[in-house]
Amino acid sequence: MGQLPTLEDYKERYQVDEVHFVDEMVQVLQSKSPSVLLTLAGINTDSDLPAIEATFKGIEKFRADNKILFPVIAECRVIKTELELDVLRYASRISSEAHRSVMRKISPGMHEYQAEAIFKHYVHYVGGSRHVAYTCICASGCNGAVLHYGHASAPNDKQILDGDMLVFDMGSSYYGYASDITCSYPVNGKFTEKQANIYTAVLDANRAVMKAALPGVSWVDMHRLANQVVLTKLLEMGLLRGTVDELLEHNIGSLFQPHGLGHLLGIDVHDVGGYLPHCPPRPTIAGFKSLRTARELKENMVLTIEPGCYFIPAILEKAFKDETISHLLNQDKLREFFNFGGVRIEDVVVIKATGVDNLTDVPRTVEEIEKWMEKTQTVSP
Repeated sequence: MGQLPTLEDYKERYQVDEVHFVDEMVQVLQSKSPSVLLTLAGINTDSDLPAIEATFKGIEKFRADNKILFPVIAECRVIKTELELDVLRYASRISSEAHRSVMRKISPGMHEYQAEAIFKHYVHYVGGSRHVAYTCICASGCNGAVLHYGHASAPNDKQILDGDMLVFDMGSSYYGYASDITCSYPVNGKFTEKQANIYTAVLDANRAVMKAALPGVSWVDMHRLANQVVLTKLLEMGLLRGTVDELLEHNIGSLFQPHGLGHLLGIDVHDVGGYLPHCPPRPTIAGFKSLRTARELKENMVLTIEPGCYFIPAILEKAFKDETISHLLNQDKLREFFNFGGVRIEDVVVIKATGVDNLTDVPRTVEEIEKWMEKTQTVSP
């Protein structure tokens, strides 16, 4: 085990007033005669994961309350301190560099897991990030329409074919603080017209939200704004019919982006605080109900902005049979995209009074991506 730290070492490291050994817990607490012990238990509504209550042998000797602490701690987590922002900036910077490294090294014929390996090697070897914040999503081709592709039953194992669109959603974890960045681009570094049109629609949505996301703004309204931008482009492309207002009224955006616009981020990649008792309730309609928060934005909140556009045959085929909305869908045109997959563009941002602070630094426009991926470029480590 090596040399064990002393109690004074721990006291200095964590900047706390007292440190005691665990086997002394009951005696130390009894000596302080507490009226109540506050223990942490609750559900992270952003991830549906429980905070398992901390307990110890002998806790029955005290009056304990596991209801008070969770909402207080969760609300404290929503607003980040400057020191927290420093760590989050680092996690996103090293993740951005790793994404750029993958862009340079990826090529047709490789497997999706090799892209994951390049990313994880970079954040660990260069950035000192031993862990990633979540299971890497390295989707190519049709897999790009699977929102959480990469899990155990689909382990990033497809061979990437020339012409495939990629959706690479990966982020490092540094000292417990998460990053969450998604880059979408063609594996060969050259966008087709279809790919460029869908990509630009999603990028325009991302940038529209980034421009509008200020303190006091409703996150639900930002989701609606992203839908409006993407639907406008799909209408221009002839994939949809009617007017933008009609498409919004019938919630057609949920067919192409069934997930929420983004989420709070911090110590968890889907951080706590989304639906605390004092917050607006979860929406109930498709797409919007997947929002991980419906709060109004506040300064020094950290969120992801991740609009997407996916062509999911199971969702679209069902919509084609729905008489209330089928007249708004150009079935023949949409079927041409059934093998497309999807596009997602995800940035980590800090809400500020003067506008968002974007912690993500990767090529984003079609032109920037194509220039960065030119194979004549020197490949970095």
